[in-house]
Order: sequence, then structure tokens, then C-alpha cells
Amino acid sequence: MDEKSNDWDKEVYTLRDYREGEKGRIIDIKGRGKFRTRLIEMGFVKGEEVYVEKYAPLRDPIEFIVKGYHVSLRREEAENIIMTKPEKLEKEDEKK
Repeated sequence: MDEKSNDWDKEVYTLRDYREGEKGRIIDIKGRGKFRTRLIEMGFVKGEEVYVEKYAPLRDPIEFIVKGYHVSLRREEAENIIMTKPEKLEKEDEKK
């Protein structure tokens, strides 16, 4: 989602819409063939929780944590992963 938009009231979210520090669950994976297989092999499967660790300086690629592994995807790839509404998490060092 672009920085100018703060509207989380839409019905469909993609992993590309998420911001650093947000998490959610995968609803579906768009695409077919080798691309879809590659995402599934990396752990992006229905029902799995995904956390956005950080964006690269130019906002591409994005680093995610899925199944305990750090995985980077390009923004256009992340757009193919349909997600639940994001949840904001506090980092441990921000709580102190």
C-alpha cells in the first residue's frame, strides 16, 4: 500500500500492502505453474502466518518471516499473496 494511503477498510489485502512490523495469515496464492510452486516451497501456504520484517531502502525487495525463515520477495511477487487484514505488532525493544 502506498505511504499516502492509510485505509485498512478494503476487503482484499495482498502481502505487498503490509507495512514493516505487521503480520497476517495467507488466504490464497494467485498464479500458476513454477511461480506458485516456488512460493509454496518457500513456506507461503494457506493459513500460514507471515510477518513483515523490513523493506529494502528503495522498498523492493521486502523481507518477510514465514515458518521461522527470513524470505525476501519483490513487490510484484508479494502482490500475488492474498492476506487477512494486517495486525500491527510491537517490537520487544519498543515495549521497554
